[in-house]
Amino acid sequence: MKQLQLILSPEQAASEAEIRKAVAKQLQLPSDIITSFRIIKRSVDARQRQIHVLLTVQTFMSDEENLPRYQTPRYSDVSFAKRKVVIVGGGPAGLFAALQLLETGIKPIIVERGKEVSARKRDIAILNRNEGLNSESNYCFGEGGAGTFSDGKLFSRSNKRGNMQRVMELFHYFGADESVLYEAHAHIGSDRLPAIIRRMRETIIGHGGEVRFLTQMRSVILQNGSARGIETMQGERIEADAVILAVGHSAHDTYRALAEQGIRLETKGFAMGVRVEHPQALINRLMYHFGQKSRTEIRKSQELVRLLGNASYSLVTQVAGRGVYSFCMCPGGHIVPAGSAPDLCVVNGMSASHRNSPYANSGMVVEIRPDDIAQMAENNFEVSNDGLDGLRLQEYLEQLAFRNGAVPNVAPAQCLQDFVEGRESLRLPSCSYLPGIVSSRLDKWLPEFIGKRLQQGFRDFDKRYHGFITNEAVILGVESRSSSPVRIPRDRETMQHTEICNLYPCGEGAGYAGGITSSALDGICAAEKISGMIADCSQLSL
Repeated sequence: MKQLQLILSPEQAASEAEIRKAVAKQLQLPSDIITSFRIIKRSVDARQRQIHVLLTVQTFMSDEENLPRYQTPRYSDVSFAKRKVVIVGGGPAGLFAALQLLETGIKPIIVERGKEVSARKRDIAILNRNEGLNSESNYCFGEGGAGTFSDGKLFSRSNKRGNMQRVMELFHYFGADESVLYEAHAHIGSDRLPAIIRRMRETIIGHGGEVRFLTQMRSVILQNGSARGIETMQGERIEADAVILAVGHSAHDTYRALAEQGIRLETKGFAMGVRVEHPQALINRLMYHFGQKSRTEIRKSQELVRLLGNASYSLVTQVAGRGVYSFCMCPGGHIVPAGSAPDLCVVNGMSASHRNSPYANSGMVVEIRPDDIAQMAENNFEVSNDGLDGLRLQEYLEQLAFRNGAVPNVAPAQCLQDFVEGRESLRLPSCSYLPGIVSSRLDKWLPEFIGKRLQQGFRDFDKRYHGFITNEAVILGVESRSSSPVRIPRDRETMQHTEICNLYPCGEGAGYAGGITSSALDGICAAEKISGMIADCSQLSL
């Protein structure tokens, strides 16, 4: 059994016979000696005109090919387990923490403020038709968390400790396509994720764990500096040996409830901006380096899309000391309404598994640091030291977008070239955003430290991919939920809150992750810490 690195053309990488031939050539062996091969890693290098597919393959010359790709999980029956852990939030951090607890014989009790995934789908359909927002069941809240209906991309820039591959293996175990095990930018799709999440929940319940929907935490039960469970908005007291806070990045009311209880929070850096949408055909031409004049080039481009799928991009630049970058890029996707309250306008993006819509959209966001928030005090913006300043800035921008959208969930929009050049858009292009868009001068009402940086960022991206700035593209406001503006502080080693024993903040909402995979991994790590020891408070330096 050998592992090889191959550099192939897209045509070669799409053919099993060509891959086998390349393996045989590199090993200097007849191809019939190689019984089979298995793809371990796959990525596309489209930086130059000559596009390559990079493959890492495992080759077999014996019955070793029948070995499983990974170790399947072994879940214990925890129906009568003595140790219990309450998990606040049923997103990736909460679900993967619960699954990990099952493996070590601890009973997880998930409380999720939203609905189970099937009922949540119906509420989202109503929201997309702009017929009403259910504040507890939407793109932010409900089983699976914000990632369930916001694309299901399994990609992280994070180098967090832990085994990221194990997250991919568990997604595959619960029904994701085998490609999640080797694609560099793996993607499940918002049409397939619900069934996978449902299987996770059924596994948790089937092994004695609990999942309680429409149940929101009111407060943490604290005894002698230790978390001993939670009280819910419904008046229930759930006692446990530890509490995992996996509340997600949009749980503003939960952050405020924690602050009122005296649990320390911190303002952290995050990012805000807009969502930009181009015709997918334009992005394909730019990223795959094809012109649009020659019929031959058009045919080659279409063949490349057939082999590699619709093109995506990842763009980053520095403007006036702050990062400006693309986030959650959705090839062949749609823009969706992602607000969690009726007086806020928030947009996000998603793609179904086939990524076959005629639009390509991406968040374009600007790095925000705590000292940027302090500058907002000059604009009659409330600044304090309670850890919620970033949250207030986030809501301030979302309310601005709401007021400039004129109608609930109708998003303010501006043609991209008009935004960069600072003029009104008299006509907007077609857009995937179902609730509708209205022309608005985002270049005027966005705070300057965001708007000016975005304008220069787009200019920088256009230098790299000439034609990116065009009035065929449209920007919508605002993209503000790319990460949490709050951090719930925790000890680096124990993962417990720095001042409260047995309270484990984790995932994106606690400020320690940035997407599905890193949140899932953080949940696993928190569960592992708990499994090793339900902490003795004497070990914590309060």
